Amino acid sequence: MGDLKPALPVVLDLTGRLVVAVGGGPVSARRVRAFLDEGAVVRVVAPWLCEDLRDLAVAGRVDWLERDYAGPVDLDGAWFAHTATGEPSVDREVAADAEALRVWCVDATDAAGTTASVAARADVTTPDGRVTVAAYAAGDPGLAVTVRDGVERALASGTLDLRRTRTHGRRGWVALVGGGPGADGLLTTRGHELLASADVVVVDRLAPRAVVDRLPASVRVIDVGKTPGHHPVPQSRINDILVEEAQRGLGVVRLKGGDPYVLGRGGEERDACQAHGIRVEVVPGVTSAVSVPAAAGIPVTHRGVARGFTVVTGHDDIPVLPTGGDHTLVLLMGVTQLARTTELLALHGRSADCPVAVVERGFAPDQRTTVGTVGTIAELARERGVRAPAVVVVGDVVRLGPDWQQR
Repeated sequence: MGDLKPALPVVLDLTGRLVVAVGGGPVSARRVRAFLDEGAVVRVVAPWLCEDLRDLAVAGRVDWLERDYAGPVDLDGAWFAHTATGEPSVDREVAADAEALRVWCVDATDAAGTTASVAARADVTTPDGRVTVAAYAAGDPGLAVTVRDGVERALASGTLDLRRTRTHGRRGWVALVGGGPGADGLLTTRGHELLASADVVVVDRLAPRAVVDRLPASVRVIDVGKTPGHHPVPQSRINDILVEEAQRGLGVVRLKGGDPYVLGRGGEERDACQAHGIRVEVVPGVTSAVSVPAAAGIPVTHRGVARGFTVVTGHDDIPVLPTGGDHTLVLLMGVTQLARTTELLALHGRSADCPVAVVERGFAPDQRTTVGTVGTIAELARERGVRAPAVVVVGDVVRLGPDWQQR
């Protein structure tokens, strides 16, 4: 390792500064896009351009000098340079001219000899700003990419703590994050990133609790979970908690099961926060209305069987819902009143032999499905001791599931 050149990783602010890229191929195109993303003014010197660079030139995003490199004059006013012509003699000439002008230059064709390098980079944007991690392996860009990818996976999984350590003057924020049906693997990458950035997590009973359990001990977890008929923390108080914590300058994640906007009262929470001038980000989740039936092998739509579906929680809408078996009805939070629901379905046109499935604890190790019909499911559920959380599926698609086929 003693023959490796010393290197000092630095961060450059290229905003409004001229960067000269010599060469018109794909290597130049990748770097030029990165320079533009950082706000640089880019001049490209090349007799021809690959498609990606040509698109940027046509759009007026880069200044294109349509010719071969002409010497130091092409670097006039540059703060940074990049050369990737594919001709070693030309790239060496560009690098030498840049050094004479004291302009840092990346020679993409000579990883070992270049005086500057662009590190392999991973970015994550938190509500408090962007975090950038760069990996550099002298003379071995491939190794740098491997390290970068490993760090990126850690960022995406939420295993790295992304909370700010300098919080003076920080503006609080709230993120409404859909946790999906409870399985860790169905929480989105963005959800993991925000949890890793949060000071406070306000969590529901059906959210992915294993993810919460892995949070650092310094993250405050507020449990506002509800069970059927028992709401120890009313929705108005949940709204107040989000506002109060964010007003203290803290980052707050409201972690819910399913999707915040699918019967999750996320709209109310967003409105409460925005009424107090608090920044709100909404992260969709995998709704249990679709995912839990899928876990039981039941598609809510299927060609030739069902062309649409409706998701409801209560009974008020049942009289106006489609009654044919070719339209799937998905009931959330419907176990307690299942007997009354099936009575209403029959009263308003669903046939007594229309298939019904009740899927308990979707994606959990003890997931269980009970199948029957509109006329029998309430009694079957009582006999089997069906309990919430569960999703009720009504319609011909139930016949496609393995539990129906094995009955």
